[in-house]
Amino acid sequence: MMKKNKKTLVFGASLNPSRYSNLAMYKLVAHGHQVLAFGLRKGVVAGVEIDTELLPYTGIDTVTLYMNAGRQEPFYEYLIGLKPNRVIFNPGTENPQFFKLLKEKHIEFEMSCTLVMLGTNQY
Repeated sequence: MMKKNKKTLVFGASLNPSRYSNLAMYKLVAHGHQVLAFGLRKGVVAGVEIDTELLPYTGIDTVTLYMNAGRQEPFYEYLIGLKPNRVIFNPGTENPQFFKLLKEKHIEFEMSCTLVMLGTNQY
């Protein structure tokens, strides 16, 4: 278990084992983080239930995004409202419009890869 358990919301979670969001859920759990997940289809990955409704989660440290920029806009307000400490934009999810909104709300964000961050102990 890592020193600091970072409650993480995998946003854009997939049941498909070949998707990076799916692999990230397994790695996050293996690294001892509390994982929550939102996706289009209900199911369980790495012992984590994927929610298909936007729930009022609390205490979120990190939102790790696996949803392309074109699909993010309807979720801006919701994600900002969760008041996460940071948002990780995984490759393919970069979104300058959302960066600006997060900056205005003093929410940290980074363009990185959750899998690489976990693998190099930078998570």
